[in-house]
Order: sequence, then structure tokens, then C-alpha cells
Amino acid sequence: MSPFKPDIPHPSVRRLSVYLRQLESLRVQDVRTVSSQTLAASLGLTGAQVRKDLAYLGSLGHPGIGYPTQELVSAIRRALGIDREWLAALAGVGNLARALLRYRGFPQQGFRIVALFDTDPAKIGQQVEGLTIHGVGHIPEVIAATGAELGVLTVPVEGAQAVADMLVAAGIRGVLNFAPTVLRLPASVSLVSVDLAVQLEQLAFLVQMASHD
Repeated sequence: MSPFKPDIPHPSVRRLSVYLRQLESLRVQDVRTVSSQTLAASLGLTGAQVRKDLAYLGSLGHPGIGYPTQELVSAIRRALGIDREWLAALAGVGNLARALLRYRGFPQQGFRIVALFDTDPAKIGQQVEGLTIHGVGHIPEVIAATGAELGVLTVPVEGAQAVADMLVAAGIRGVLNFAPTVLRLPASVSLVSVDLAVQLEQLAFLVQMASHD
């Protein structure tokens, strides 16, 4: 099998994650092979788009037969970098954080939250989902002890930048930010921001446009 290309465009990376969810569902159903057309039809895409995206993974498919499901799952996980476990630290243990900690999809996809931090003295020392909440002043030693590489921020806006800076200084290599603010991090640190209000705004726009058709 040819190695995948490292310069996969971001839109293709996003679609690879979608393909992976669909393929894992097919694997559970014991579907051994899948065609680009079948995968495309189930996701509202074109077969040409699917083939173009999967071409970044190397030579996998067989004309007239399709793609071996398990082989394709493995190739996508390898391309996305989730063919190993990723350890994460979460800062800001409020309602959103507690919901994220209960979400079983993270460990199923290879992500494990191993450290919790908060600034509220009333929360420090509490146990949530088997993890102890530490004060942010203990970020350096806890990150070092757990080996966490990823950070999840669910803190209020006013504290987001400071906490992100502490996580980065402790060795965190990537941050998933739920705080509705723009973080400024070193170029060496990857950042993905999730603003739920923005997503709802986009949804409202789509619904409004559909009602005018």
C-alpha cells in the first residue's frame, strides 16, 4: 500500500472524519467492502469527490470491487493521526466539561481525558468521572505526570487566554477551545475553536434560506 500524502487539504480532512464514522458503522454491520458510490450516496456527496479524497490515502481500492472496509478504516485513522491514544487535559470543570467527560465517543476514538483543572477553590480536590480537579497552579506538574498532549478549554472568556498560555507552557501541543474568544497561541501549537453560538447562527441562516426557496 502506498503511503498517504502529508499535504491533505483541510476540507478533505474533515470529510475523512465523516467517512470514518460511516465506515465504522458499516464494519459493525459486517460489510467487508464498500464502493465510492455507496459511500457517497450515504453522505450526500459524489463518487468523484469520495475517490479524490481517498486517493490521498494511497492505492486502496479495486476496480469493480470497491474498498476493503477494515483497510480503509485503518488508513483513515492513520492519516488523521488517531491510530494511537491521545491524552488530554481539560480546564474549566463546569456543565459543558462534565457533559464532555461523560461522552463515551472520546475513548472509542482514542482520546482519553487524564487531567482536570479549575480556578474555583470550591471545586479543587473534587472527583469527577474518577479524576481529581486540580488548581491551575498545578498545571505544570500534572501535565508532566500524565503526559497529556492536548488541552480542552471550557473556561469563561476572561480566563481563556491565561489558562491556554499555562497549558502551552506546560507542553500541551494542541488546544480545543470552547470559549467564545480568539486565542493567540504560538505557531507550533495547533488550535481548533468551537463556538456553539456561531454554529447556531449558521444553522439559523440555513433554515431561513430554505424557507425562502
